[in-house]
Amino acid sequence: MGKRLRQQRAGRGTPTYRNKKHIHPGPAKYPPLTSETLRGRVVELVHDPGRYVPLARVVLENGKEFLTPAPEGVYVGQIIQVGPEAEAAPGNILPIGKVPEGTMVFNIELRPGDGGKIARQAGSYALIVGRGAGRTRVRLPSGKEKDVPNDARVTIGIPAGAGRTEKPLMKAGFAYYKWKVKARKWPRVRGVAMNAINHPFGGGSHQRRSHPSTVARETPPGRKVGHIAARRTGRRKR
Repeated sequence: MGKRLRQQRAGRGTPTYRNKKHIHPGPAKYPPLTSETLRGRVVELVHDPGRYVPLARVVLENGKEFLTPAPEGVYVGQIIQVGPEAEAAPGNILPIGKVPEGTMVFNIELRPGDGGKIARQAGSYALIVGRGAGRTRVRLPSGKEKDVPNDARVTIGIPAGAGRTEKPLMKAGFAYYKWKVKARKWPRVRGVAMNAINHPFGGGSHQRRSHPSTVARETPPGRKVGHIAARRTGRRKR
């Protein structure tokens, strides 16, 4: 019989490919939107496996608790402000429309109340560059500029944990554990290096696909590898 192709096994929810939800302390997102400004106290700094930025557990004065990516310089016992009237100080959470231009921010909401979507990784931050028509323009870590609503919340500062990529992995075992907590199978053998029975790109006395790598959206699982329903491939023409 043989065994299922890799792309078929990945969708079956086996422990090899399943995310370890039980090792994560919880979702890291802002509390629900309110019109009042609350003070919160950082009660704990938590390590989340699979996430390189530490999480700060914040308890608000109304008793509610939430986890959020910790900014650089945060410490246990620090008092932060959360709300529309909060000061634009490191660690505070406030609407992006209230943040002065040129300020470094992170954990940016795309839509008010979604909990934070952009610039959440260790050391990544966005820069406020301008405003207009009820929206604020930010320069993302990639260099691209994006407009977000003025009511979208951000955290002032830079996420802690920067410089992680400067330390080499040194041996393959470290890379294995790095990807294991992220529910990604490693090492990942190239399809062209396999036999024809194991992968659509395998076989032959060569290592090339020998046919287009773009497949349709309705392609069956055994053949659905490569560029799936790609709008375009190759280098973009100038």
